[in-house]
Amino acid sequence: MTTILVVEDDRSLNKGIALTLAQDGVTIRQVYDVAGAEMLLKTEKVDLVLLDINLPDGSGLDLCERIRRESRIPIIFLTANDLEIDIVTGLELGADDYITKPFSLMVLRARVMAVLRRLEPQGREKLIYGDLELDFQGLEFYRRGQALALSRTECKLLRTLVHHPGQILTREQLMDQVWSGEAEFVDENALTVTIKRLRAKLEDEPSAPEYIKTVYGLGYVWAAEGGGSR
Repeated sequence: MTTILVVEDDRSLNKGIALTLAQDGVTIRQVYDVAGAEMLLKTEKVDLVLLDINLPDGSGLDLCERIRRESRIPIIFLTANDLEIDIVTGLELGADDYITKPFSLMVLRARVMAVLRRLEPQGREKLIYGDLELDFQGLEFYRRGQALALSRTECKLLRTLVHHPGQILTREQLMDQVWSGEAEFVDENALTVTIKRLRAKLEDEPSAPEYIKTVYGLGYVWAAEGGGSR
């Protein structure tokens, strides 16, 4: 389990970041000031900190400096300060990355995952299915050597199917797994749309294998042969 601490006083942005980064195996902790961050860091193990510089009760730069006296935990600054001197100062204090506002939440997610990947031991498992290479730990997916850009929902759906090879999963089971207890609030058509999008990326030409099969009246099944790792 990976824990990411978001230290951002803009509550709307803080929530947006948390929703973007939430996924299986990741816990998001949210605080809104320096005091809250210091309290949480004393009581919980955190794997990465997203840190705003201008906080209501102090400076994220000062907090970064204090953290670095005791820990090498990765820190990514989030700030509207885009002057070169501010960026250099943040990096010299020990930050691992520096993202200026406004920013794309998907770009933020990609950069967070890139930092986390550097922390992983080498040799993580990759599943091979024909021309597909799936690395759920690193969130890297390839078809014929070309990277596939999967959304968080597509990734969760693919993971659920792959982890139950040859097993028919009903629409209800898939919706509960992918939307994690919120299925009753999600339009049932959302699953159909996500399946269609995922198929378009995995089976984008007539000669491509049929990885996801529809079992009419029952659900869907991961029908790909293989599953070996390397």
